[in-house]
Amino acid sequence: MYLDEILANHRSNAERDERDLDQLIEAAHRSPVAREFREKLLADSASHLAVIAEIKRRSPSKGDLNLDLDPGKLAFVYEDNGASCVSVLTDEKFFGGSRSDLVAARESIGLPVLRKDFTVSLKDVCDARLMGADCVLLIVAALSPSELRSMHQLAEDLSLDVLVEIHDEPELEMALDCGARLIGVNQRDLTTFTVDRVRAVRMAPLIPADIVKVAESGVVGEEDARELRAAGYHAVLVGETLVRSASPGASLRNLLVP
Repeated sequence: MYLDEILANHRSNAERDERDLDQLIEAAHRSPVAREFREKLLADSASHLAVIAEIKRRSPSKGDLNLDLDPGKLAFVYEDNGASCVSVLTDEKFFGGSRSDLVAARESIGLPVLRKDFTVSLKDVCDARLMGADCVLLIVAALSPSELRSMHQLAEDLSLDVLVEIHDEPELEMALDCGARLIGVNQRDLTTFTVDRVRAVRMAPLIPADIVKVAESGVVGEEDARELRAAGYHAVLVGETLVRSASPGASLRNLLVP
């Protein structure tokens, strides 16, 4: 039920958005140069498992995680302790995030930043670039094949990297069909929000070697990191473990396995 409710809210908001798409695209093209998200993961993964460290205040399934976090300070802690990139939740209603969280995080660091949200329209893609994101998330389970292709193409046209999120083999085919070069395997079922801790390992050998691979959700500590590194992942995206930790820097360093 979680995904249906979240998507209904985002699509309703998109339908009410009366801004001119062409004007948004023009404005996005004038944005400052983006930082290279995919290339940073690829470069760092040559020596260790890269970590995309997430700034996340709450979740629909777990409730409040760290409502009072300071996104700028936490992003700096992530950078100072070896994160390759930072992910920021910008969904307000379900995750307690905001555009200002992303702006504050990105201004405090030199790392590339992912806008983590439920992208459902071309205007959402433009907004990611306009708020300063370097990468945008496209969730295959949330989009039709034509939506996925058009949003992926626009993102690339705007110099955004694209993390295409999948859960299974049919979704992997859709991701490859749209030209994805950065694929995340989410171990969390977006309908029930339960985590399948073997999903990423099972999917890894099916993803072509030239794709940068990211494992998402359910990564708790060094043992998980080593298993995913051995399976061939370049990076992991970790949120809940870090924002709930008394020492997020130390928790992050434990994931940087060679």
